Amino acid sequence: MSTRVILFVGLVALVGLLLAFRLKTPAKEPQPKKGMIKVTILYPNAEGKKFDMDYYSSKHMPMVASLLGDSLKSYGIDKGVAGRNPGDPIPYVAIGYLYFDRLSAYQNSFRSNAEKIRGDIPNYTDIQPVVQISEVVR
Repeated sequence: MSTRVILFVGLVALVGLLLAFRLKTPAKEPQPKKGMIKVTILYPNAEGKKFDMDYYSSKHMPMVASLLGDSLKSYGIDKGVAGRNPGDPIPYVAIGYLYFDRLSAYQNSFRSNAEKIRGDIPNYTDIQPVVQISEVVR
């Protein structure tokens, strides 16, 4: 085989590997921008309460994202691991974030899906969530 053929075959193989890697690498979540609406759902820690993080992260939040559709720009999940000082209990077992371009986008998309979203809460927790709606400043 000539050197050119070997180089060509090697180049094709390299391009194939790069494309395969790119297809398997998940897309980066868009970063929130100034002026966006952030809906924060806080789950306060309390003795004897349950919270199934696996269900929340693998079923509930993807369901919420699907129901809210294109109006939801991104979402995030935090799991509480420690309080402020060593030995302090965590203030929240989990915090969820939903990002929208406008308040009306959140209100309109949530309104038509509220019953289904709220109806799923008992599947992962018995904690009453606290909701804060904010504008991203930075």
